[in-house]
Amino acid sequence: MPSRRAVLAGSAASVAALAGLGGATSRVARRPVPARVHGEADARIGFGGDAMLGRSVDERWAGSESDGSAREPAGVWGSTLPALRRLDGLFLNLECSVSTRGERTPDRGYYFRADPGWALPALSAAGTSFASLANNHLLDFGPTALADTVDHLDGAGIATAGAGRDRAAAFEPTVATADDLDVGVIALTDQSRSYRAGPDSAGTAWLPLDPERPETRERVETALEAVYRRDPDLVVASLHWGPNWEVRPSATQRRFARWLVERGVDVVHGHSAHVVQGIEVYRGRPILYDLGDYVDDYIVKEGLHNDRSVRVELVVEGGRLDRLHVAPVEISDERVEPATGEVAAWVRERMASLSADFGTNVEREGRGLSVPLVDE
Repeated sequence: MPSRRAVLAGSAASVAALAGLGGATSRVARRPVPARVHGEADARIGFGGDAMLGRSVDERWAGSESDGSAREPAGVWGSTLPALRRLDGLFLNLECSVSTRGERTPDRGYYFRADPGWALPALSAAGTSFASLANNHLLDFGPTALADTVDHLDGAGIATAGAGRDRAAAFEPTVATADDLDVGVIALTDQSRSYRAGPDSAGTAWLPLDPERPETRERVETALEAVYRRDPDLVVASLHWGPNWEVRPSATQRRFARWLVERGVDVVHGHSAHVVQGIEVYRGRPILYDLGDYVDDYIVKEGLHNDRSVRVELVVEGGRLDRLHVAPVEISDERVEPATGEVAAWVRERMASLSADFGTNVEREGRGLSVPLVDE
């Protein structure tokens, strides 16, 4: 099977000029539908939203790694842990630094930092393959804590992208492993411009996530080219984007997500709104506009139920991206639990209703939902 880079570059028909790019070209992949990975692999890859392990979550679970403790770091995942361990990999947005060092960035309303003593064993216990660092809290405790976070996660074997010691490092993609699959990842954010990395300063991969912006097109296409050179099985774009508390993506977000798929991205992994948004299937690829909050200590907004979200599992069968399983979850006492009863019903109805806006076919599957990626 040819590499993505070969598919993208191999024919004049797959290259189209995009107005306003100053003579540069924008590659548009001719992608197979249904989407496939190399070979005939079977896999199940999980995607969650924001994992905020700081503040009260940190207070509850710090020290749980110690001998004789009645708690274990993996307790933060509650009764979802067996389901997480059945996955071939888990992709999350890590909404905090992982460090015991650093100084608070002035004039920030909230500061999120988790002790690596328990946070790293917790992430490893969940089978975390990738943690996005492109968000509005990675620099809460300055460049020292940011650097610690990158180093700690790397030491734990967890791939990261979206933040770094300078702009080049922040925008550098990564390749995560999910069983036998290599998953290329880019991570971007349009939140907290003041946290953006500079040519010689630490920060995040901040961009206005709008395909009509020439700088955005250039930077994203450069990052994707770097991914394709490594010839992964799948490509994920992890995006921390959009305003809080909005249950529907903006028109600009929809354009950007589709633009990414047209350029070879297999999964758009959205987060930041603190509430779930719908799922769109575009060219056989899932766009997860926002997966809400997976675990945190936030006050619950009346009517929005930001303590309820989903874990989305991408099911690959025989090398084909076959379907999504959508598992309702609920945050309770600084840990995440499977949603049941009325809560699970609310999540199912909300996800089905919001996904219907995109014409997405949603089916009941146990306590959750199934979204086919292939027309039988």
